[in-house]
Amino acid sequence: MKLNNIFAAGSLAVLVAAAVPGIASAADATIKVDGSSTVFPITEAVAEEFQISKRGKVHVTVGIAGTGGGFKKFCRGETDISDASRPITAAEMAACAQAGIKYIELPIAYDALTVVVNPKATWVDQITIAELNKMWSPAAQGVVTQWNQVNSKWPAAKLKLYGPGNDSGTFDYFTEAVNGKQKSSRGDYTASEDDNVLVQGVEADANAMAYFGYAYYAANSSKMKALKVVNSAGQAVLPSEAAVLDGSYNPFSRPLFIYVNAESAKKPDVREFVEFYLTKGASFVKEVKYVPFKAGAYATALAHFKAGRTGTVFNGVPAVGLKVEDLLAREAK
Repeated sequence: MKLNNIFAAGSLAVLVAAAVPGIASAADATIKVDGSSTVFPITEAVAEEFQISKRGKVHVTVGIAGTGGGFKKFCRGETDISDASRPITAAEMAACAQAGIKYIELPIAYDALTVVVNPKATWVDQITIAELNKMWSPAAQGVVTQWNQVNSKWPAAKLKLYGPGNDSGTFDYFTEAVNGKQKSSRGDYTASEDDNVLVQGVEADANAMAYFGYAYYAANSSKMKALKVVNSAGQAVLPSEAAVLDGSYNPFSRPLFIYVNAESAKKPDVREFVEFYLTKGASFVKEVKYVPFKAGAYATALAHFKAGRTGTVFNGVPAVGLKVEDLLAREAK
């Protein structure tokens, strides 16, 4: 499977092993991964290459239940690894603790959460957090239904909103950044945990807006327009690798993670897969248009994994607007 096809995986769990010639039978080792659709393109690509290197002796299932949906499975002990587009929450930490699940938190990349419109929406090229709040706050439900209700310079056209469902880490991050509280959002929009559905909605509707991970925009940039986001300094900034690294694309720059079940990490195949991810994954991160860390950061993560360092450096507190260097400073401790 080529990297340019990974965005068409759909809403069902993807058995990456099926793409590898000569894959072994179900009796061979299986590594179960589920969670964020944002992280999915990276993990799927890493999994495919890992399976090729193992000559079909191990296969990896990669699902896209959303960050929240993935953590539900993870904290029930149903998966070995959980993909996450935000840190684990206090409630999820408690659920894992109650089930006796210990985990190793590993940052693997940075993303630029991207707000997009149809190219025919010529009236808008940039947007403020206040304008997004007018659109997406719970108070906007059934009330703010046209573009000109957000900004009088915009047309009296129907506002069509597409966004992740409430099991999505992208939904959690966006609502925290825009509305001040995770999961605080109007509910009258087209929701899906599958980012491809959101992409298709924007492509088909001149009045549509959506938000999702940068990789899904980059794969469809000829069919939609990314908006500049006005940052805390009043600058209108397009999402890009440079803007993530210099901290100017705020508050929508965010870290991406994998969480590894500490018991699963004792299994040779899981351990080898995670080590492969942390040593080879950066090339896939860049290829799918996310922002890789410098080599030293992956070396630190690998050292933490080999040492079996469990827990989280976030303590259940949302990390909106966290700069790359601040994340790495936390991880280096």
